Amino acid sequence: MAKKPIGPVRRDFTPWESPEAVPFIEFRNVTKRFGDFVAVRNLSLKIYKREFFALLGGSGCGKTTLMRMLAGFEKPSEGQILLDGQDLAGIPPFRRPTNMMFQSYALFPHMNVEKNIAFGLKQDKLSKSEIDDRVREMLRLTKLEAFAKRKPHQLSGGQRQRVALARSLAKRPKVLLLDEPLGALDRKLREETQFELMNLQEELKITFLIVTHDQEEAMTVADRIAVMDAGEIVQVATPAEIYETPNSRFVADFIGDINLIEATVVEKNGQGAKLQAVEHGFLIDTVQDTGARVGERVWFALRPEKVRIRHGKPEGALVNAAGAMVWDIAYMGDVSIFHSRLNESTTMRSTVANVTRTVERPISWDEEVTLTWDRDAGVILTN
Repeated sequence: MAKKPIGPVRRDFTPWESPEAVPFIEFRNVTKRFGDFVAVRNLSLKIYKREFFALLGGSGCGKTTLMRMLAGFEKPSEGQILLDGQDLAGIPPFRRPTNMMFQSYALFPHMNVEKNIAFGLKQDKLSKSEIDDRVREMLRLTKLEAFAKRKPHQLSGGQRQRVALARSLAKRPKVLLLDEPLGALDRKLREETQFELMNLQEELKITFLIVTHDQEEAMTVADRIAVMDAGEIVQVATPAEIYETPNSRFVADFIGDINLIEATVVEKNGQGAKLQAVEHGFLIDTVQDTGARVGERVWFALRPEKVRIRHGKPEGALVNAAGAMVWDIAYMGDVSIFHSRLNESTTMRSTVANVTRTVERPISWDEEVTLTWDRDAGVILTN
C-alpha cells in the first residue's frame, strides 16, 4: 500500500521511495577536513535525476563544502562522490558535467547579456550557429529577450540573477549547483524568483542542487531537503515531512516556529500516548505512539498555527488545553502571532489567521486565555 503523502504534493515524483531507483548523485561516507577542523563528517546521501534538492543549515554546517566537493573545487579527505555512476575523483571542475551559479553572479561587466550567456559556450568551441541557438533559448527561458544588448550595470538585481542563471544553464549541465542564489534579492523578488526556478527546472528536467540557510526558500523550491548540522545530515525528507514530522528537537526548532513542551509519558495504549507536561501539570493526549517507555522524559512539538486561543480561563480537566496570559502580540497582516505565558519561564506561541477585517472582541495584552489543540496536532520527540 502506497504511503499517504503529507501536505500538498507539487508533482508525482518520488524516486527515493522506490528500492529499484538508482541515485544520480551519491555521496558515500564522505569526510572533509581542513586541518583539525572536520567540515563534513562521514556523510552519505543519495540524490535522484530531475530532483530539486536542497541542502539546508546554518553557517558552518558543511552544506557549501559538500556542494564544492561535488563541483570539484574541494577534494574529499575520505569517501567517494559519484555522478551518473561515475566516480568523480581526479576529474577537474571544468570537466565535470556540473555548473555552479554563485551568489555574487560573477558577470563580466564589459559584456552585454548575450555575450555573458555565450561566454562558456565559446570556451567549449561550439559553432556560431549552435551558440546563437542556445543563447536565444536561454533568453526566452529566463525572459530576458528585451535586455539582450544591455550590460550588467544597466540591469536590476533580479535581471542580473537571471543572466547568471541563463549562463549556468546554457552549457546544459547534468546538474546545476545553486549556492545561495537568491540571497541578494529583496523578499518579494526572491519569492517570485523561487517559483520561476521551480518552473524552469521542471521544463528543462535538469537536476538542481541548492544550498541555502533560508528555511522558507528550501521549503518552497525543493522536492526534498537535507537538514545539516555540524557536518552531518540530521534528516532528509520532503518539505511537508520535515515540517510536520521532524525527527529531533533540532530539526523541529530549525524549521519554522515551534512550541517544545517537556513532558513525561504516563500511558501507552497502542493507539496513541498520554503525556504530562513536566512544569505545568496538564495532560497531552496524542494519536502518536512512541518508542519511549512509561515514565520516560520526552518533548511534545506543537506548531503555533495548530494552537487555538480563546478568551477566559480553561474549564474542566486540562487535556490538550492550557491556561495562559497574553504577553505579546504581533500583527503581521495575514496573521496575528500571540505569545502567551504559561508561567514566568514558559511561553507558548499561537498563530491566528486574520480571515475577517474586524473582530468583535479582539484578544488583548495581559488577558487570560485558554490554549487548545487537537490529538493529532503535535509530534512526540525523544531526542
